[in-house]
Amino acid sequence: GDEAGTKLRLLEPMALGSLALKNRVFMAPLTRMRSPDFVPSEMNALYYAQRAGAGLIITEGTIVSPLGRGHPGTPGIYNDEQVEGWSRVTRAVHDKGGHIFMQLWHVGRCSHSSVHPAEGGPIAPSVVPTKTQVYNADMIKVPIEEPRVMTTDDIKQAVRDYREGARNAQRAGLDGVELHGANGYLIDQFLQDSHNKRTDEYGGSIENRVRFMLEAVDAVLTVWEPSRVGIRLSPYGTFNEMGDSDPIALFSHAISELNKRGLAYVHLIEPRVVGGMEEVHDTQISAAACFKGLFDGIVITAGGYTRDTAEAAIRAGLADAVCFGRTFIANPDLPARFASGAPLNKYDRSTFYTPGPAGYVDYPALADGPAA
Repeated sequence: GDEAGTKLRLLEPMALGSLALKNRVFMAPLTRMRSPDFVPSEMNALYYAQRAGAGLIITEGTIVSPLGRGHPGTPGIYNDEQVEGWSRVTRAVHDKGGHIFMQLWHVGRCSHSSVHPAEGGPIAPSVVPTKTQVYNADMIKVPIEEPRVMTTDDIKQAVRDYREGARNAQRAGLDGVELHGANGYLIDQFLQDSHNKRTDEYGGSIENRVRFMLEAVDAVLTVWEPSRVGIRLSPYGTFNEMGDSDPIALFSHAISELNKRGLAYVHLIEPRVVGGMEEVHDTQISAAACFKGLFDGIVITAGGYTRDTAEAAIRAGLADAVCFGRTFIANPDLPARFASGAPLNKYDRSTFYTPGPAGYVDYPALADGPAA
């Protein structure tokens, strides 16, 4: 009942740099493919505004350059029209008293030339055999094309793309940015030795493999102060066939280097969840437990949490805040439901990635009365 809700640590306010967040129930970055021309619309603004009760909203992965796009219908942040679209979103969220960070995304090899025909095929740090499939422009799953191996110039350009994305996010009124360093996309492809086979200064040793991530972070820090910058990592993630020969050494070094830069937060995906997949594996490894001691800022954890497991993670000191994905899709007023102990709407997986408002902006809030 109400009594239990008022005592939840999850619902206690917290500071994120100079931002006063109303709770520790964060909205995870969620690809929804609802921006057909890659520009956020009024419908996208409504979707985020409905969820402004989150302590922090982290937007869906937002593409920093056309070459960085891996899916149809994913919004970008590399032109003026997109800046304008995101301005509508941030105004809608701020009008409801919410806070919103943008997730900056480049997919690297997890892409298809039909999604960026003018730019040609995908780019990656190395060519490695893969069974991973990607969507083409017609939303059909097809095998990944062999990527072009990035030159030093390509790397410099990608770093500039992150900086420009960060600058455009600032122009659009976002409260901060999160670099997407997880789930086998570009930054992760440099980090993990299953995918990084380079022999130059970006490959080989852990220091070298972390270099691209740090260059991207440092570029973003020329635009935003550190207290407005976070990063998402998946230390034990296997999504998109990722893996590393020594994840503890790799991510300990990466997180220690990020800590030196005073970032607002590190956002860790727990290994029991594989990408956007359904299964929650019971694994003994806790990414938050492994790495929290290396980072002085906020640690956010994500991965198949319920109200009670999230509360337990915060009480155990494993994390300062918890991201919710699928439950936030189906429950726009999730923190209010946690507070009152109200039942949760069930999510409909079949509309996660379909166009239009169904399964996007039509999940009821408690204030709407009982669902029809």
